[in-house]
Amino acid sequence: MMKKIQIAIDGPAGAGKSTVAKIVAEKLQFTYIDTGAMYRAVTYQAMQQHVSLNDAGALTTVAEKMKITLQPSAQGQLIFIDGQEVTQVVRTPAVTANVSQVAAHAGVRAVMVKLQQELASAGGVVMDGRDIATHVLPQAELKVYMSATVEERARRRFIDNEQRGIASTVEELQRAIEERDRQDSEREASPLIQAPDAIFLDTTHLTIEEAANEILTLAYDKMV
Repeated sequence: MMKKIQIAIDGPAGAGKSTVAKIVAEKLQFTYIDTGAMYRAVTYQAMQQHVSLNDAGALTTVAEKMKITLQPSAQGQLIFIDGQEVTQVVRTPAVTANVSQVAAHAGVRAVMVKLQQELASAGGVVMDGRDIATHVLPQAELKVYMSATVEERARRRFIDNEQRGIASTVEELQRAIEERDRQDSEREASPLIQAPDAIFLDTTHLTIEEAANEILTLAYDKMV
């Protein structure tokens, strides 16, 4: 009988965490929890309600009052706010540009971390984000820190945007990713750092499948 472990995948924007985490979860028949989508949902809701993204108290209230649901489907994971599907709208450039600012507020993070820990409590989960191994699931059996060069991450995001019909240039995406890295690493609440016991995985020259297979090999070792 294979153990139902917790797998925590951290890393900067554009490292391929979500895509790889989804594949790993599917192969292991584990639950995939997209924490980035949860912060995007809070950001989207705050913007819809014209809440100042500098107002920590108001943003925390937004996070506390909304019901975020993650639901698997044939098209991938669907995101709902209070029963309304928001899967695509939370990935617009406007939300992307503001999510780091919202996620930096300690009150918002406290609400989201509690929800993430509840979702992961039964085990058999793959969770990706910025502070999963260090803060959300410090007891996870497998911790991986995924990264790639800024140039490669910008190239991937450009291709992703093209497929979504979002206009962008590689240069502006590289600048945005560099700024996101700075914000994520310098924030006071759970900054982006590699956990001491996390395994570093450089995906610059790996395909999505190769990266997923690397993590699956590590996972099977932990599940015996």
